[in-house]
Amino acid sequence: MNGGAEASLNHRRKHQTAPADGAKGVKVANGAMGKPSSSKHSCGASFMKWTVADAVHVVTHHWMPCLFALGLLFFMAVEYTLLMVPPSSPPFDLGFIATRSLHALLESSPNLNTLFAGLNTVFVGMQTSYILWTWLIEGRPRATISALFMFTCRGILGYSTQLPLPQGFLGSGVDFPVGNVSFFLFFSGHVAGSVIASLDMRRMQRWELAWTFDVLNVLQAVRLLGTRGHYTIDLAVGVGAGILFDSLAGKYEDSKRNGALKHNLIA
Repeated sequence: MNGGAEASLNHRRKHQTAPADGAKGVKVANGAMGKPSSSKHSCGASFMKWTVADAVHVVTHHWMPCLFALGLLFFMAVEYTLLMVPPSSPPFDLGFIATRSLHALLESSPNLNTLFAGLNTVFVGMQTSYILWTWLIEGRPRATISALFMFTCRGILGYSTQLPLPQGFLGSGVDFPVGNVSFFLFFSGHVAGSVIASLDMRRMQRWELAWTFDVLNVLQAVRLLGTRGHYTIDLAVGVGAGILFDSLAGKYEDSKRNGALKHNLIA
């Protein structure tokens, strides 16, 4: 009886210490991506346990971080080999180079520039109207809170580092802000406001309206580059700012909602 029990115990231990292929795959995936091992007896650096199979697994199942890693190496090489822009020269902007033909067209056609500027102002009005509508009519303040966060941060950053107006700027009295008044370049409130509105539309499953805003936002960005009304970095950060402040507004709403629930439970 004792021999049979010992054999049965050894059989169970054998199956417990030899994980299945699926469990091994999870361990390889976690270990190869740099996650610490949960074993109490593990020692040494994680990468020392990697095998060729681990490397293949990372490339096939985590291809996006691998692309980012290649991008890191590429731009490290670019950064260490490019020539800096001299202080006396205008900034290098790839978006300006890509829109040279549009800039020349608008420069030679003031009426066309005015038309595009007016359409841009209408689009800004559409963004503002939608964001206020969600709060005042539908009772959903998230987009409005996000816009308030965004424009306040834009004001702080825009004032902290005031970029020079790009050479060749084509202003218009009907462009937003209307009247050819001064404005902060960094970052683009035009783009960020459109992103905030588009994200809210997607939450409400207003897909056609969201895609319409996205297309208009792209056209708006191209026009801003063509008129030299924004640097490319202003537009790129505008997209990120819209996403960031929409997320922060959502967290703010959640915190207030959870606080109200706790208060009601205590009461």
